[in-house]
Amino acid sequence: MILESVIRCPNCGNKSAQCMPADACQFFYDCKRCGARLKPKDGDCCVFCSYGTVPCLRFRKAAAAGRPPLLRAAFASKQSAGRR
Repeated sequence: MILESVIRCPNCGNKSAQCMPADACQFFYDCKRCGARLKPKDGDCCVFCSYGTVPCLRFRKAAAAGRPPLLRAAFASKQSAGRR
């Protein structure tokens, strides 16, 4: 399994290779260039799924088992369906 992903800061564009945890999701990442604190986008479980070149292990394991975790599009449609 690949444990490295390149996170790209949406604020300054800086790219940084990071080792992702094998047993947990990483909710925050502080950009080394501009200091911005990155958080997962709505519907993503971690910063690797939102800003990385490789999604987190949790996502890949679930997809390999045929049960992908909730994606942003599905999350958004469930949110809007709940407001009706």
